[in-house]
Amino acid sequence: MLNVRGLREEDHSNEGSALAVRRVVPMSTTADPLATLASLPGVADSVDSVRKSIDRVYGHRIMRRRSNEVTAEAALRSARGSAALSGADWALEEVRRRTDFSSDAEARTVGAALRLSAEAGQLLSVWRQSPLRVLARLHLVAAGGDAPDESVGRPRLAGEAVDEPLIELALPEADEVAGRLDGLARLLLSGTEAPALVTAAVVHGELLALRPFGSCNGLVARTAERIVLVGSGLDPKSICPSEVGYAELGRAAYVAALENYVSGTPEGMAAWIAHCGRAVELGARESTAVCEALQRGAA
Repeated sequence: MLNVRGLREEDHSNEGSALAVRRVVPMSTTADPLATLASLPGVADSVDSVRKSIDRVYGHRIMRRRSNEVTAEAALRSARGSAALSGADWALEEVRRRTDFSSDAEARTVGAALRLSAEAGQLLSVWRQSPLRVLARLHLVAAGGDAPDESVGRPRLAGEAVDEPLIELALPEADEVAGRLDGLARLLLSGTEAPALVTAAVVHGELLALRPFGSCNGLVARTAERIVLVGSGLDPKSICPSEVGYAELGRAAYVAALENYVSGTPEGMAAWIAHCGRAVELGARESTAVCEALQRGAA
């Protein structure tokens, strides 16, 4: 059962709370559980700060004539940041110059991140119709030939192991994963008035918490977040790579923020959304620096 609003399903001691949700609100109602998250303390400030950061980089004069170059550079830096969070912390120039990404585990992780970064923009229309199809495709692209064929592109089955060494949280059972993935997809397809940052943070956090695939879950989760940010129109040119921000904030902070999401408290959810927002802001700052470098002729 999707715990998408981040509140403990097992805690019945606070039945009167407006935030005490035990199940996904049925799509036949007008309730919007994602929008409710936007009312948590501090979330509106995070949303506003992110919007201002993105508006600043989109308003840079270099974006009027060289936005494709900024997008391409952001994609490279996005992949580098995501790979770093999955244990392959390579220098940007090493990622830029390498052509062989099959030599060892770190190289394969970087290669997977680069493939996902290139693939994300091709899946926006499919995401609006079937988020689960996109997740399957993302895992297929990320896993390449590294996972057994029968496990690629589908949620893990009971008893199947998960290779996600940097995320040590308790692993949900396979039947819970299937139910929560279905709930997440239904929630996304039902539409929401929630700010894009909130929706993207929930998609990212839920996928990391579930780790639905046998491998590459972090890479897939961060790419799914990027698809939401781009597809929502918040960052239509994909020039504000949150992965850069997550890497800059550090793996320890990333794991601690995820623990806040999994904690199931309103405070924990607000803290996770704030962490995601800060990562987007840092991604926007990175692309602003790219614009400045292009303007000076240094990049």
